[in-house]
Amino acid sequence: MDNLLLDIRENKYKFDEKLPSDNELAEKYDVPRIKVRNVYKRLEQMGYIYSLQGRGRFLKKRGSSIELVLSGNESFSKKLKHSGVNLDTINICAERVPYNEDIWEELCASRHVPVYKIGRLRCVDKEPLAIHFSYVSQKVFKDISAEGKKITSMFDYYREKGFINYSTEKSILEVFYPTSKERKLLECGELVPLLKLRSNCKDNDTGVILEYTEIIYRGDKFTYKIEY
Repeated sequence: MDNLLLDIRENKYKFDEKLPSDNELAEKYDVPRIKVRNVYKRLEQMGYIYSLQGRGRFLKKRGSSIELVLSGNESFSKKLKHSGVNLDTINICAERVPYNEDIWEELCASRHVPVYKIGRLRCVDKEPLAIHFSYVSQKVFKDISAEGKKITSMFDYYREKGFINYSTEKSILEVFYPTSKERKLLECGELVPLLKLRSNCKDNDTGVILEYTEIIYRGDKFTYKIEY
């Protein structure tokens, strides 16, 4: 597996080029064919290759990495606009969520205040690359229950409500592997790493916390830039 990964990273194979057969690798490394099949299965789960029934395994084309600045003071749409990509946003949920102490604490909301989760799927050239979940308090956005399903950009929504001077207080990064639901939404294998960015957004004029955000990025589709 290490040798195959190195060959792929060093561009020994071209996109859609057929990789060595199970028999070829089993003979080369003097191992059972089942071990070769398991290695190929792992590489497919990692998003490097694909299989065609009766034809073999092939190197999967991986899109160019998009440079993404990990900051919360500019919308995802504006960040990608500078990269010249074709971005689509799909609203996938707008629902009231049950009480969660961590989320309510991030929003500085009392327990009785309703909180809504607004979810958006971000696609570049029709390929899903990121999921955004924004948690907002109904105390701050009184009409969120009715308006949530129409939101594709939270920053645009802020401006509609008169919040124009905002900033991120903190950001926390976490790397993990996708659940079945995340694999379905992002159309990725179970061993494709995901990066989760957790942050909040505060209105600088009033000190009000506008939202708590969890953004999940496909780790194989971006290069990440951290600005200080």
